[in-house]
Amino acid sequence: MNLQNRTRVIVLLVAVLLLGAVGTGAVLYAADRTAERDRAQPGGPAVHSGRVTLTDGGGGRQLLFRNMAWGPQRDEITTVPADRPDGPRTASGVQCLRFHAAAGTGICLQAVHGALEDTYRAVVLDDHLRERRSFPAAGIPTRSRVSPSGHLAAWTVFVSGDSYAGTNFSTRTSVVDVRDWNLRENLEDFTVLQDGHPLQAHDINIWGVTFADDTTFYATVATGGQTHLVRGDLGARTLTTLHDNVECPSLSPDGTRVAYKKRVPGLSADAPWRLYVLDLATMTETATAEHRNIDDQALWSDDHTLLYALPGDYGADLWTVPADGTGSAARVTTAAVAPAYLG
Repeated sequence: MNLQNRTRVIVLLVAVLLLGAVGTGAVLYAADRTAERDRAQPGGPAVHSGRVTLTDGGGGRQLLFRNMAWGPQRDEITTVPADRPDGPRTASGVQCLRFHAAAGTGICLQAVHGALEDTYRAVVLDDHLRERRSFPAAGIPTRSRVSPSGHLAAWTVFVSGDSYAGTNFSTRTSVVDVRDWNLRENLEDFTVLQDGHPLQAHDINIWGVTFADDTTFYATVATGGQTHLVRGDLGARTLTTLHDNVECPSLSPDGTRVAYKKRVPGLSADAPWRLYVLDLATMTETATAEHRNIDDQALWSDDHTLLYALPGDYGADLWTVPADGTGSAARVTTAAVAPAYLG
């Protein structure tokens, strides 16, 4: 080997060694940053793997949710006693981006990680969180609900866009009857009735189903830059408008009121919502004592109290506030989202 070639080989070897050192340093730096983050924000509430079911099993009322605490159980559905929501969590091993459950039926919206891109699916779970059936989902999961009987499951995904804050998004909402697997794949196929007449529009979006029973539900319909609360009839395949400026409704256990997020004039376009409650008999609105921006479908803890998610150190925390406008908001537990009460 002549001197020129030997020099080239030496230069190449030095370059390879330098690249290796840089790569090793990057890995060590990333590991150190991760450790630093975990020291600054330890995993959050204690979480351990165990048996999780959608029945109380005689153990009293349970609160289930997607665990957001750092660690191997992040994104798993976990359970805590409802009267000790900040206590140690039992993790199920089932990961969901969105989740809800009632009467032994669960709906879990999952990501399926592919080599080139992620896809999504809606999974119906039995009372032991085992998969009964799954359905392809057309986009990013955002809302889910199960009817009080456990017979119906609904989910909403973003087909395009990833936020309700603007106008450049499209949703798809589906409802399935788990008794015969009759799937209403897209509620936009239903007839929207406004002032007793069919509404003709090409920009309709529907999201945020909440069930009254196995026939009647409520949801949001958006068209023409406006949102409306609608009452849905699965048998008649209709959606009847009831009230304006209602998003992500949640029906109270007694069926008399709807909690929802309302766009309040004068607020930032990026944080436009406040949490309200609507009396369905009188259409009277009541602002809750939660004065921060709410981008969630609230859950009723009982006939008097709302539970909802707000941004937190681990992604989201659960908060509560009275439904009648009194009191003040209080944090229930950290590192949690997509709750459901059982029992």
